[in-house]
Amino acid sequence: MYEFQYHRPESLDEAAKIFAGADDPKFLAGGMTMIPVMKQRLAMPSDIIDLSRIGELTGLSAGAGMVTIGAMTPHAEVAGSKEVEKAIPALAALAGGIGDPAVRNRGTIGGSIANNDPSADYPAAVLGLNATVHTTARDIAADAFFTDMFETALEDDELITRVSFPAPEKAAYAKFANPASRYATAGVFVAKTATGIRVAVTGAGACVFRVEAMEQALSKDFSPGALDGIAVPADELNADIHASAEYRSHLIGVLARRAVLQTG
Repeated sequence: MYEFQYHRPESLDEAAKIFAGADDPKFLAGGMTMIPVMKQRLAMPSDIIDLSRIGELTGLSAGAGMVTIGAMTPHAEVAGSKEVEKAIPALAALAGGIGDPAVRNRGTIGGSIANNDPSADYPAAVLGLNATVHTTARDIAADAFFTDMFETALEDDELITRVSFPAPEKAAYAKFANPASRYATAGVFVAKTATGIRVAVTGAGACVFRVEAMEQALSKDFSPGALDGIAVPADELNADIHASAEYRSHLIGVLARRAVLQTG
C-alpha cells in the first residue's frame, strides 16, 4: 500500500473541501473494494476521505410507497429492517444475500452502486425497481446511472447521499452465487412497478442491464411460461473461469423464471 493522507470528516461540506484541496483524493465508504485495491497497489490516491462519521448519509425510512436508504447504510441494516421487509421484501432479501456477515456489516449501498462491480447485487435492485440515486449535485434516474463496467454517471467530486426505491406491486430477486465470494455469477431482479414490468440482470454482462424482450412478454402474461424461448445472446455476455457466456445466458432464463415464481 502506498502512502496517503487519511481524513475523517463529519459533514458533507467538510468532505467536499478536503476533496477540492487534494491532488488525487478518493472517497471511502465501506472499503470492500477500495482497501483491497490499495493493498495490491493497484491504486495510489493522495488522500482517502472516510465517510463513516457523516451522520446525514446513514439511516433508512419507508412510507408513502417509497423506501429511502442513506448511502452509508450497511447491507445488514437493510436486510434486518422491518420497514424494508414490509414495503419491498425483495430488497431486504437481496441485501441479506450479499457476501458474508462481515461484508454485510461493513459494505454500504452507496459504495456498492458507485463502484458498479458487474457482479454486485444492488445495481439489479436499483435498475429493477426504477430507483432514483440522489447525490450532492442532482438526482439521477436508475436508467441513466450505470454506464459501463465499474463506471457510472457520477462526476469525480460527486457523492451519493441516498437512494429512493418506489415500492412495487410485486418483485423478487434470484441469483446464482459464486460459492466463495457470494457475488452473482448471474442475478435477475423482476419487478412489477407503477411504470411497468422491469427485468434487470447483474453478474452476466459488463454492466447491469435490462432485458426488454422479457419485460414485454411479462407485460402480456406475468408467468414463468411467458419467458419460454427468450434468451439473451451469449456474445453480449461475460466469460471467465467461473462460467462461460453460454452458461450465463442459460442462467438468465432460469433465474428470471424463478424470480417470477417467487413474486407469488
